[in-house]
Amino acid sequence: MVREIEAAVIERAGVPPVIETLLLDDPRPGEILVRMTASGVCHSDLHVRDGEWQRPGPIVMGHEGAGVIEAVGEGLDPGVIGRAVALSWYAPCLRCRECQRGRQWVCTGSPSFRHAQADGTTRLARRDGSPVLAYLSIGTMASAQVVPATAVVPMTDGVPPEVAALIGCGVSTGVGAVLKTADVPAGSTVAIIGLGGVGLSCVMGAVIAGARRIVVVDTNRAKLDLAGTLGATHSVQADPANPVATIEGIREAAGEGGPDFVFEAIGLPATIEQAIAVLPPGATAVLVGMTAFGQTVRFEGFPFVDGARRIIGSNYGSAVAALDFPRYAEWFLQGRLPVDRLIDRRLPLAELDDAFDRLRAGQAARQIVVFPGASAG
Repeated sequence: MVREIEAAVIERAGVPPVIETLLLDDPRPGEILVRMTASGVCHSDLHVRDGEWQRPGPIVMGHEGAGVIEAVGEGLDPGVIGRAVALSWYAPCLRCRECQRGRQWVCTGSPSFRHAQADGTTRLARRDGSPVLAYLSIGTMASAQVVPATAVVPMTDGVPPEVAALIGCGVSTGVGAVLKTADVPAGSTVAIIGLGGVGLSCVMGAVIAGARRIVVVDTNRAKLDLAGTLGATHSVQADPANPVATIEGIREAAGEGGPDFVFEAIGLPATIEQAIAVLPPGATAVLVGMTAFGQTVRFEGFPFVDGARRIIGSNYGSAVAALDFPRYAEWFLQGRLPVDRLIDRRLPLAELDDAFDRLRAGQAARQIVVFPGASAG
């Protein structure tokens, strides 16, 4: 059965989204139809919206989502219909070498690369029959979507849709960067540069890791204050015009020459260079934020050998969604991971471009598109 849905579509990278009525086909084998309940507005979406990341079009935006299963393709258990779920934007193929090694966050066969289903086709079309892609195969800024079954993770009862959506991207990316990618030991000193949804999730991850000092860095005083309520122990209000002063502020706040781990959660060359410059001997810079395509970063090579410093990249917080999403959901329900405090705005799909403006200006922690009929969990 073909159904009509409302979705935020961009014709190509770099143009504003348009809310369109699209046609959504039934799921095929290995696919699941999800009625969307919530979708986060993530900086990765903004990269595409602003043309910094080239993606094919037309394409439905969004990759941080939650919903309810409404139908399943042939061969899948219909008993899951009605379950609340979070969606992974990196649907693992489960067949490639990296998946077989348990490293799904670097899967080489994911359909997400093609923004389509595993067979390379899409279930979305305009009224004239022309196909429309789904960003990272899940296109969460739509009232409903057909997604790969491996992108779907059931949520524990009581988890609100907004929280499930954030677990699907920002929370897993930030918390996982601390706990899984860097494996921060208890008693460490941690600095976090950039306090959007991912950076604030790094703060929560550092608290769970048992970090002794958690230094947060941002230009926005309100975000620094919010980070303090989440467990940050020290704050540095960054001055983009004086990066040296910011670096010295981080060192002073961290004490003992500087932090053991620095997490860069913005994706700007200038802040990546600050994260690297602030490292004392033996310390690690963890790059979590993603730059625009083609941007490079400069740093001196000698200190990395001489001081045994490290730079590591963290993709998706090293997430194995089927294992990590439920764990983070349980921590939320236990009060250990207050994900709901990251949400500073709920909005309808029609206000999406305004949300992008706010995100671009650095004024948002996490904004959530809430769809009609969504339950509070």
